[in-house]
Amino acid sequence: MYDYIKGDITELTPTELIVENGGIGYKILISIQTYSSLAPDTNCKLYLYHHLREDIELLYGFFKKEERELFSYLIGVSGIGPNTARMMLSSLTTEELRLAIIVGDLDKLTSIKGIGLKTAQRLLIDLKDKIGKSSSGDSSAFIMGLPGTREREEAYSALVLLGFTKKNIDKVLNSLLKENPAYTLEELIKHSLKKL
Repeated sequence: MYDYIKGDITELTPTELIVENGGIGYKILISIQTYSSLAPDTNCKLYLYHHLREDIELLYGFFKKEERELFSYLIGVSGIGPNTARMMLSSLTTEELRLAIIVGDLDKLTSIKGIGLKTAQRLLIDLKDKIGKSSSGDSSAFIMGLPGTREREEAYSALVLLGFTKKNIDKVLNSLLKENPAYTLEELIKHSLKKL
């Protein structure tokens, strides 16, 4: 129903803000991620998600379209409501959350308050393909531009099968891809085995 709103921020807290537009103040719920991109007493443009239930009507606001898109994917998963999705987007950046889902990082997902193992597994099952094939131009560019995404995922799976702990694998793979994002799958596994 609503796509975005432009207006002056009259009140701003880490969880909500009031945007004045046309003499009306709109109360909009936000994530910490969006909050960090805004400043009080300034003009802003927020992308909206209009949540309508029998007993309540809420507006959720996002600084970037990609965050709103991920929010709508998250609330489409059974057991995840708007407040849980907002908590997830407050705990991790859009990019971190997308990557955790793409590579199947259950540890990162379960580190978010309110997300247990079953919910995290459901997230992976429901969203891995949707997020990997995101229709948004920017999101696709982000996913395609991730250094070694496919190689990292395959190396991760191989190292788990070899019996290494997921926490250690994550640390090693992240440090290797920071030093050289162009590592091949074989190089990633060889270097990881030396460090694990």
